[in-house]
Amino acid sequence: MKLSLDSITREASVWEQAGIRLPKYDVKAVAEKTKKEPTWIHFGAGNIFRGYIAGLLNDLLDKGEADTGLIAAETFDYDIADMIYKPFDSLTLLATLLPTGTTKNNVIASIADCIKADYSKEEEIGRLKAMFRSEKLQMVSYTVTEKGYGLTNINGELLPVVQQDIQSGPQSVKHAMSITAALLYERYQAGAYPIAVVSMDNCSHNGEKLKNAVLTVARAWVANGKAEAGFTAYLEDETRVSFPWSMIDKITPRPAEAVKNQLSALGVEDMEPVITSRNTYIAPFVNAEEPQYLVIEDRFPNGRPALEKAGVYFTDRDTVNRVERMKVTTCLNPLHTALAVYGCVLGYNLIADEMNDPQLKGLVEKIGYEEGMKVVTDPGILSPMDFIHEVIDKRLPNPFMPDTPQRIATDTSQKIPVRFGETIKSYVASDELDASELTYIPLALAGWLRYLLAVDDELQPMTLSSDPMLEQLQQQLAGIVVGDLSTYKGQLKEIMSNPNIFGISLYEAGLAEKVEDLFIQEIAGAGAVRRTLEKYL
Repeated sequence: MKLSLDSITREASVWEQAGIRLPKYDVKAVAEKTKKEPTWIHFGAGNIFRGYIAGLLNDLLDKGEADTGLIAAETFDYDIADMIYKPFDSLTLLATLLPTGTTKNNVIASIADCIKADYSKEEEIGRLKAMFRSEKLQMVSYTVTEKGYGLTNINGELLPVVQQDIQSGPQSVKHAMSITAALLYERYQAGAYPIAVVSMDNCSHNGEKLKNAVLTVARAWVANGKAEAGFTAYLEDETRVSFPWSMIDKITPRPAEAVKNQLSALGVEDMEPVITSRNTYIAPFVNAEEPQYLVIEDRFPNGRPALEKAGVYFTDRDTVNRVERMKVTTCLNPLHTALAVYGCVLGYNLIADEMNDPQLKGLVEKIGYEEGMKVVTDPGILSPMDFIHEVIDKRLPNPFMPDTPQRIATDTSQKIPVRFGETIKSYVASDELDASELTYIPLALAGWLRYLLAVDDELQPMTLSSDPMLEQLQQQLAGIVVGDLSTYKGQLKEIMSNPNIFGISLYEAGLAEKVEDLFIQEIAGAGAVRRTLEKYL
């Protein structure tokens, strides 16, 4: 069996005998209608999109609650379109990882096409422009990672690519946010039609980040005469262009060899993962955990799919914010980051294995139950305590989730301000709590700084995950030698005083000395990280 439209149509019974669920709708007809009259375009063609967001619409199509699918657009890694979408007719095989070690498999067919959002490719970008000029387009959504919205460097200066996009204007752009602004300018010129622009990325106030980034570029174009003055008014009018906030939660780890082997044993061919020229590790299948949550602010000026019938929560902005804060700053993301940095330093290769480590399990319990819960806000639609119990007792320990600390450690500098900084700021703002009394969040921060030294707890060289600030941070830590305390000469000061890194200056929060002391304990020599964890846990 090959993952193709021909195979799932002609050999449907073979797929079903293998226990792989197929779409109930006419995939070819839906794809053709979607290409002609798209209602939903999604930027960021990776695993969370293929395994979750596209799956939601696949569910609606199965139920007869929708008649068009999705158009995927990719702004970063164009190889994904050529290597993962085109050879498989834009189909995805979703393998849901169950705690029993088995998978629940189904084919996702709601993606009609994947387009390279590359302004140097006239035909492809021309198709996107035409779609944005269509009055029927209801929404455009994003999973481009938190750094995809960033326009500035560590010093708050516009990135060179953004500066170039601003100078060039909407006819020649490269950054994802500039591409968004340019395509919305097409829509403005076509009739200023309404649309929802929805970030579904795992970051705080994602809709606000997306809106601010797009408006920054648009305002600069208007200021330098590259766009009409009315363009910014169009973007700022929420009755015409909305930027709903959302909270998303579903772990879709790197494709696992064991899952590929299981699918091959069922008779599915060509499931080998590929590594793109941009170092994306991706496969024709997506392996993902079963729990999933998507909460969206219900502001769609041109209508939307009935995603509530697929399990999506639609609510107001305040509720989205509370759910997001619950998850991103307390109940999941900070726990993930703490496990990631310490897991790398201590030689772990699976998040699930770390949950069998008494110190690491104790660390995330202390961060979540003890320190985070004091400032978490109950969103009402989801229980924080039920949510974190599911995370700590079921999701993180799932031995069949092939999620690695190395993957989670990617871009940690971009995550720290939200995952820990927001809780720290809540303590600082509280009349009843004292941030200086925090212990386990500072321990996580010290662990990250220790991780940046690229030496594990046995003093062996360690490869660090990619991070846009890695080079700058390592330069600031230069000279520190693990095992020689005399080499520490206050190198942390510049980092700890930078509010862009932690969301607040750790000196202002009264935590700098504590983090520094923990860091010094962890660089004392071989085994010092483990001894420090044992001391506090």
